[in-house]
Amino acid sequence: MARLLVVEDEARLLRLVERTLRGEGYGVDGCEDGAEGYERARTGEYDLVILDVLLPNMSGLEISLRLRRQGVRTPILMLTARDAVEDRVAGLDAGADDYMVKPFAFAELLARVRALLRRQSEPALATELRVDDLALDLMRHEARRGSRRIELTPREFALLEYLMRNVGHVLSRPQIVDTVWPQDFEGGSNVVDTYVHYLREKVDQPPFAPLIRTVRGVGYVLGR
Repeated sequence: MARLLVVEDEARLLRLVERTLRGEGYGVDGCEDGAEGYERARTGEYDLVILDVLLPNMSGLEISLRLRRQGVRTPILMLTARDAVEDRVAGLDAGADDYMVKPFAFAELLARVRALLRRQSEPALATELRVDDLALDLMRHEARRGSRRIELTPREFALLEYLMRNVGHVLSRPQIVDTVWPQDFEGGSNVVDTYVHYLREKVDQPPFAPLIRTVRGVGYVLGR
């Protein structure tokens, strides 16, 4: 039985979410305080964390950032009352795997939970990816180019992982968005260009040879 943690400061909504999830057979713990939610989530004992953005004592964004920095890879479904693209991007960059805007349908919540749990249960193909002198440690969530460590945001890491898993294959912008961003992301494929630029600034700086190439009119490919 999957164990879920729900951190939501609206007491009524918290109880409804808990009741809905338990009705589907999940084990559920809930709390209304951000600091308490962080302490529970950092144990790594949960299969999924459902996390509100606006919380007392510690925001959902801060919780997600801290968990990812500590190497906790538990999937995070973020809840937010804000529908602006920049707010959703901020949540994803903080390490969330998916997000839902309030108010939401409980049927959709359950579908998102099932999808994230399926993704979590899939066996990893490798614990480390390597292309030339570029290495990606999937367990520690670390990237290195030669002996130099590269600091990446969670979304940059996910994008680099996707490129490295498909080394030598040209990936279109829609393909990248469909894989690296949530299924209902509405920011458009131009966001890929922005994040590729971020990666190049970190990964392809001299004295290292460029690895990320643009295929004009198609997309991007990693490899010499």
